[in-house]
Amino acid sequence: MRIGFRLPSTGPLDTFREHAAAHGVDSAWANQAPGGWDPLTLLPAVDGPAELGTAIVPTYPRHPVVMATEALTVQALTGGRLTLGIGPSHEHMVTGWWGIPYTKPASHTREYLEVLLPLLRGEHVKHSGEFFTVDHRLEVTAPPPPVLISALGPRMLEIARDLAGGTIVVWVRPDLVENYLVPRLGPGQRVVATVMVAITGDPDGVRDQVARDMAIVDELPAYRTLLDRGGLSGPADTVVAGDEGVVLRELRRFRDAGVTDLIISPLTAPDRLLEVAQQAR
Repeated sequence: MRIGFRLPSTGPLDTFREHAAAHGVDSAWANQAPGGWDPLTLLPAVDGPAELGTAIVPTYPRHPVVMATEALTVQALTGGRLTLGIGPSHEHMVTGWWGIPYTKPASHTREYLEVLLPLLRGEHVKHSGEFFTVDHRLEVTAPPPPVLISALGPRMLEIARDLAGGTIVVWVRPDLVENYLVPRLGPGQRVVATVMVAITGDPDGVRDQVARDMAIVDELPAYRTLLDRGGLSGPADTVVAGDEGVVLRELRRFRDAGVTDLIISPLTAPDRLLEVAQQAR
């Protein structure tokens, strides 16, 4: 299991760079948070990790030609270190915040990939579908980055299996990975899981704080359905918190369940968390 680090999506850029320089991780991941920095623009500033990923960039606000152009630009600037994680996000954000119709997200994602992937490979795409009409070829040259999607439900996992390199998930426990996600993905597919982690003497207090801070998760149908599949009452149930022994044991459970890449989202001092996490490889 490879160990990654979730970069902060807001705040001063100097703080971002300090976190990005954390030693010993295999990868660093940025996401598109509300009001936050653009992840694809930031990644070229990150030194160190062999892999730089987005987890995730929403598809609806970006035409696949634009996404492909940005991704290949970042791939060239980072020396081929990009892994492009994309997904449809949530209606609450896409329609509620941005005013974009959130129509058939699974079908939209499949067609999006049918346009995006050949563009990344340098092919001339002629496509006329339900969501996109494209007649275009990119003239920039860079190795096509691996593409992952935020696949949580059965249809999205099928799309990940058929077209992408795997899934990027959050709000999961090891048993859901082993019994639900892995069986629906093909051999060699990546399971990239973001997990909130805290080394603390007050794990209940940490979970209570997460429950308050992340209350919106319960209002997002895709996440709520995933939590229900795992028999979880809310996002706080997915937090790994306790002393170093507890944390290490829980992270190893993710490895044994089939997680290929664990992204640590730190709730306490990140340096010590990453030292412990490396023992869970």
